[in-house]
Parts: sequence; structure tokens; C-alpha cells
Amino acid sequence: MKIVVFGATGDVGTRIVTEAIQRGHHVTAVVRNKASLSKLPEHITVHIADARNPSEVAEAMNGQDLAISSLRTPSGQEGEVVGLTQSILKGAARAGIRVIIVGGAARLHLPNGSPHSVLTAPGFLPESVVPTARASYAQYELCSSDLVVNWTYASPAALLRPGTRRGTYRTGTDTLLVDEDGNSEISMEDFAAALVEEAQNAQFVRTSFTVGY
Repeated sequence: MKIVVFGATGDVGTRIVTEAIQRGHHVTAVVRNKASLSKLPEHITVHIADARNPSEVAEAMNGQDLAISSLRTPSGQEGEVVGLTQSILKGAARAGIRVIIVGGAARLHLPNGSPHSVLTAPGFLPESVVPTARASYAQYELCSSDLVVNWTYASPAALLRPGTRRGTYRTGTDTLLVDEDGNSEISMEDFAAALVEEAQNAQFVRTSFTVGY
């Protein structure tokens, strides 16, 4: 499979690239400039493009089977992720390919019948991450309203951090996944594995899923 990855030099993006290559896929990494190429494996195909420009996005997607976008914005610019995602969706529509959007956990309902989501539950999120959560929820709403593109919106568990690739995880749809101790987490490595697995199997087309232990 030919997979093009936007945000390929980020924390999750680099792991997506590694996972896809290890599974034998042909990966094209889209970067804005050459300054971050050192974060990518040698001999990988690189495409220089501005993800804010739908025409450049579509050009990067041409000839690909699927796109994965793990784009993120710096602190203080969280709201820009919505515009970036809109550009990715427009590009995918023009190129006619499926796209997986790596989002956040804000949309997920809390377990055990709680009326709250990760975003709305009082005291659930540290104040420092609330702007990111609000932006990710707006990103999810944008995807949900798209009736043209074959999109998939992927939410990690509440805690996403570097770790190891266990190769075992659970997937769900709209409810936060927690373990037997009530913890909700997933390593970036296993999240990347789940994303590439979804790229291969297309289980959640035009809908959302979540990954956790």
C-alpha cells in the first residue's frame, strides 16, 4: 500500500512512518521544509508541501492509496489544527483517497454511563491542555460533517506518551477505554500500530475509533 503521512516528523508521525515501513508499505513523508528530515528514516520518499494549502495537499496525495494526518500545532496556536484538517480533507477530496485523521480524546464519553465527555467532565483535564482538547473536538466535528471524503477520526486514550510497542491494545468507538485500575493510556508506538492496522483493514470508514490498553 502507498501511504502518505502528514506530520511525519512529529512524535506520533515518526512512529507511524516506522510502523508502516516495517509492515512493508511504501511511505511518503510530507514535510514543510528540509530542516526536519533528520527525524526520518534514510531512503524514505519525501514530499515538500505546505499542509495549509489544499492544492499542495492534493498534489502530495496524488498516486497514493491512503493518507494519514498527524499534524499538530505549537502551544498557543491550538485552534489552527481545524484549518489544517480542513485543508487535508479538501486535498483528499480532490485526490480521491481515504484519509485517517489523528485527533484527540476530547470527544470520548466517560465510561460507566457518565453524561460527560473527556472535554466536559469537571476537573478531568488539566487547564493547560483544555485549549488543545477544545481544538481537537472542533476538529472531530469538522470531520463528522464531511459527507464527501472517506475519513476516519482516531482518538488515543486519555494519556498518550512515548513507550514500547506491546503489540496488544483494545479499540472502541465513542467511550474512553480504561484498564482494570481505571487508567486510560496508550503508548505512541501501539497507537501508531493501531493506525496502520486501520489503514490496512478499513474498519472505521466515515466514523471514529479510539485505542487504549
